[in-house]
Amino acid sequence: MKPPVTPDGRYIVVKGRLWRASNPHLSEEKRKSFVYDLMVARREVKAALNEENEERLIAARKAVDAAKIALGERGPVWWTDGAKDFNRHLVKNTPYADWYKELSYS
Repeated sequence: MKPPVTPDGRYIVVKGRLWRASNPHLSEEKRKSFVYDLMVARREVKAALNEENEERLIAARKAVDAAKIALGERGPVWWTDGAKDFNRHLVKNTPYADWYKELSYS
């Protein structure tokens, strides 16, 4: 089941917390490329943890971060109206609280 998406498309909600959605203005080709990079980096994190290789783990986590920034899920916001970023906030403490209460997920 897909997580709910805020009406403005900026966030998904997972366990009552807002997580910034990927930039919808990315071309499908770029988005797929960045998602591929993210999956490679996540597999690298797992391998580094299994090996207990701290240097490899640091590099892998940097690669995850870079891919998430490229997708628009971290770093500067991808919207241009100056609205505040509520990434990682509990939805109940944001302007999206009333919208979320109306969903059957809450």
